Amino acid sequence: MIGNDWDQLLDSEFKKDYFQELTRNIKEEYRRYACYPPIHEVFNAFRYSSYDHTKVVIMGQDPYHGPDQAMGLLFSVRNGVAFPPSLENILKELKNDLGYEIPKSGDLTAWAKQGVLLLNAILSVREHQPLSHRQYGWERFTDHVIELLNEKDSPIVFVLWGSYARGKRLLITNPQHHLIENVHPSPLSASRGFFGSRPFSKINEFLVSTKQDPIDFRLETL
Repeated sequence: MIGNDWDQLLDSEFKKDYFQELTRNIKEEYRRYACYPPIHEVFNAFRYSSYDHTKVVIMGQDPYHGPDQAMGLLFSVRNGVAFPPSLENILKELKNDLGYEIPKSGDLTAWAKQGVLLLNAILSVREHQPLSHRQYGWERFTDHVIELLNEKDSPIVFVLWGSYARGKRLLITNPQHHLIENVHPSPLSASRGFFGSRPFSKINEFLVSTKQDPIDFRLETL
């Protein structure tokens, strides 16, 4: 289903009754309504960042619910798509933190390929209806993913922005991992502590302190 070590780790979860029902319900949702991301991209976060390779997890709620935005990676949009407000604020903070110019593209695949798991708690959504797929069981599945990551021997940085993501902190019990928590980067809250929080440098400081390669957060500016 995914194409890397996540398949074996999640095999028993894929076979559970709740996940089988989840799959049926989501397929029906996609058949009846416009839903995002495209169904073949729902598991993109796992495809780009294998379990073994994951060293940073940025956690969110559910995908963008507008046309042509969601691509299966938290906060990421394809080349040529206008930045949603939260992504725009993230990139502004990236510039303020590390000095990188605002990129032309909001595609965050380059981060994912370096071991940043860009994970929504709910992996799909109906058009213009945030949290519309909340009732189907996605959170049970992604909570299990967090529990698996919590068991990793190598230290991970968990980045929790906003009250929804911060609610997942109870699943992160391994003391070797590092938590970065703050308000959501949306326009409603970014000015209340997100701007100036320097999350990207803090991520890399922890990675270097645990003898791991830092993330190159630069994105394409051409």
